[in-house]
Amino acid sequence: MRKLDSSAILPSSFRDPSGFLFRRDGVIYRQVNTIYGEDYDHLMNSGLYRTLVDAGQFIPHEEASIEPAESDKAYRIIKPEPIQFISYPYEWCFSQLKDAALTTLKIQKTALKYGMSLKDCSAYNIQFRQGKPVFIDTLSFEKYHEGRPWVAYRQFCQHFLAPLALMSYRDIRLSQLFRIHIDGIPLDLASSLLPLRTRFKFPLLAHIHLHARSQSHFADRPVDTHRYKMGRLGFLGIIDSLSSAIGKLRWAPRGTEWSEYYEDTNYSPEAFSHKKQVVSEFLERIRPGDVWDLGGNVGVFSRLASDRGIPTISFDIDPAAVEKNYRESVKRGETNMLPLVIDLTNPSSGIGWQNEERMSLAERGPADTVFALALIHHLAISNNLPLSKIADFLSGICGTLIVEFVPKGDSQVQRLLSTREDIFPDYTEEHFENEFGEHFKILSKTGITDSKRTLYLMERSGK
Repeated sequence: MRKLDSSAILPSSFRDPSGFLFRRDGVIYRQVNTIYGEDYDHLMNSGLYRTLVDAGQFIPHEEASIEPAESDKAYRIIKPEPIQFISYPYEWCFSQLKDAALTTLKIQKTALKYGMSLKDCSAYNIQFRQGKPVFIDTLSFEKYHEGRPWVAYRQFCQHFLAPLALMSYRDIRLSQLFRIHIDGIPLDLASSLLPLRTRFKFPLLAHIHLHARSQSHFADRPVDTHRYKMGRLGFLGIIDSLSSAIGKLRWAPRGTEWSEYYEDTNYSPEAFSHKKQVVSEFLERIRPGDVWDLGGNVGVFSRLASDRGIPTISFDIDPAAVEKNYRESVKRGETNMLPLVIDLTNPSSGIGWQNEERMSLAERGPADTVFALALIHHLAISNNLPLSKIADFLSGICGTLIVEFVPKGDSQVQRLLSTREDIFPDYTEEHFENEFGEHFKILSKTGITDSKRTLYLMERSGK
C-alpha cells in the first residue's frame, strides 16, 4: 500500500482548483476551496444533495471541524463516507461501465431540476458501493447558466459512450485503452476504430463521428462560447439522446476461454462439494474483514465469503466471466460483491502524473484474506512464473491465504502441458510448500475428496 504521511493530499485530486482530497490519521477528507464556495452552498441548500443521496446515487458526507490541509484556500472540510475498494473503468466489465454511464446521466438530469450541472463527467467519479454505482466527486457540480453549452459533454463521450461503443461493436478488450488514455478514449480514435455501420446509427454518428470531426475542425481555433447557445430543452435533448444510445448498446458474454469454466471442470460433484465445504470452514476459522478472490471466474467461491457479509472482490482475467458475475450480483441485489477484470500477470499499475493519480492493485491492498483457488498452476505453467515469485507476490497483498495446489497428475495440468515441453521439474507439492513456507505459516492442509488437489490455509509470517 502507498505510504502516506499523517496529512497527505491524495495524488488523484490535485488537478481541481475547487478542492482536493487529503488523508489525516488514516481518514480521508475533502477540502472545499473558497473558489467553489457558492456552488457548494447551492448544492447543499437547493435540495440536490439530499435528493441524490436518498436515491443512492451520490456518496454522503458530513462537515468536519478539523484544521484544513491548506488553510489559506479552505471554505469547508467534509468527510465523505469511505469506499471499501477503489476500482477503475479499465477494471470494469461492460455492464458496470454501462450502469456507471446511465447513473451519471440520471444525476445530470436531476441536477438541472435544481439549477445545477456537472462540469466533470469523468468515469473515475463513479465507484461501486454496496453493489451499485455511486457518484463520489462533490466538487463536480456547478450552478447552471441558461444558454451555456454543457462543458462536460466531450468528456462524457470519451469516458463512457466511446469505450462502450468500441466494446459493443469491435472488441470487449478495447476497454483497456483507458489504461493509456487517462482522460477517456479520444473521439477521433474511436471514430476510426468503429465499423462503418455505426455511421448509420444517428446517436453514434452525432456523438462520436461528427463530434470527432468537429473537434478536429476547431482544434487550433479559439471558440467563442457566447456564439454557441444551448437552452435547457436542448440540454435535456442531449442527455436523452446519450441515454438512448447507451441503453441500446449490448454485449453478450460468451465465447471466451474461461466463461464456461464450471461446465468444463474436472471436479466430480463430490470433489466440488468438498472444496466448498473446506473453504467455508477456513472462512469460519479466520473470519476475515475482507476477501480478494484471485481468479474468481463467475464468483462461485467468492460468494462463500460475500454471502457471509464479508466485502469481497472477485477478480478474473476473463471479461465474459466478470460480466456474468456482475449480472448475477445485480440480479441477487448483492451488497458485498464487486467483480473486476484483472490480469494478474499484468495487473493495474500506477498511472497518470508521476504514476500516482491512479493506484496500482498492490497499493489498494492488502486484503485480510486472498483466495488463490485453481490458480497457481496457471501462473506457474501457463505463464512460467516461479513458485517463489508467486509466493512473494501473494504475501504482499494479504494476511491470510486460502490456496489450492493442483499437481501435475491432475487432468487440468496435463491439458496445459499437452501443447508444450515440461520444463517445470520444481512444480511439486514439496517445492510448493517450501517456497510458500518462506512467506507463510501453514495453518491447515486438506486433500480434496475424489481429487488429487490440496487446499491450504496459510498465514503470512510475521503478521
